Amino acid sequence: MDIKNNQAIGVFDSGIGGLTVVRALMERLPFENIIYFGDTARVPYGIKSVETINHYATQITEFLLKKDVKLLVVACNTMAAVAYSAIKDLSPVPVLEVIEASARNAVAETRTKSIGVIGTPATINSNAYARAIHLLVKEVKIYSQTCPLFVPLVEEGWFDHPATRLIAQEYLKPVLAEQIDTLVLGCTHYPLLKSLLQEIVGPKINLIDSAEAMADATADLLNQLNLGNANKLPPDYLFCVSDVPYRFQTIGERFLGRTLGKVELVRL
Repeated sequence: MDIKNNQAIGVFDSGIGGLTVVRALMERLPFENIIYFGDTARVPYGIKSVETINHYATQITEFLLKKDVKLLVVACNTMAAVAYSAIKDLSPVPVLEVIEASARNAVAETRTKSIGVIGTPATINSNAYARAIHLLVKEVKIYSQTCPLFVPLVEEGWFDHPATRLIAQEYLKPVLAEQIDTLVLGCTHYPLLKSLLQEIVGPKINLIDSAEAMADATADLLNQLNLGNANKLPPDYLFCVSDVPYRFQTIGERFLGRTLGKVELVRL
């Protein structure tokens, strides 16, 4: 397959959390065209069955491939954990996913080889982070914790709310008891809680931001394959969603840190 440098990067997510990845990509790769697909009609994925998640992921992959993307970025941790091989089997273009990217950064940061991972129930129960980290370094201890309330709190805009702080302290208690030195934020919503979480865990613990990890991995791959967009023109951004929920614009702009451009409603 002939891939051209000016083709867009396709980014997909179960909802709008992946916009934190888009934001990191815009900052890191300012000339790349990006097409984003958020499955807002069927979110949350974190509580669905493996078969259902695979089915949805396949539909979104086919949609983005029809848009002629040069690279697929699976921003959703749940999809990366459960449906990565289905996506990879289907795609003639390279596929990057957030779990391996974050695992690499975590392994590079840890000194004590003691890493905490927080995420949705589906991500944590899949054990995908532990597998990805152990593939890189055998003798690492991993302590995982599901944080199901973080996603609704972030979508509520409660990044620094006393309720969020209390819940975060409760979730992190068992992980912090294990003397970790690195904590992976294993969900694309969590970067918005980064400063609150850093306050709770203290300055000695490194937070691994999955959005930044994804932007690093994307930049490395484009370099390696010589696929960076050589046109130094203002890029095109297209945002596709399967439903335009009531507060989509507000939440989306909060995640993106800028105004949402073209939003297209797509029925899969």
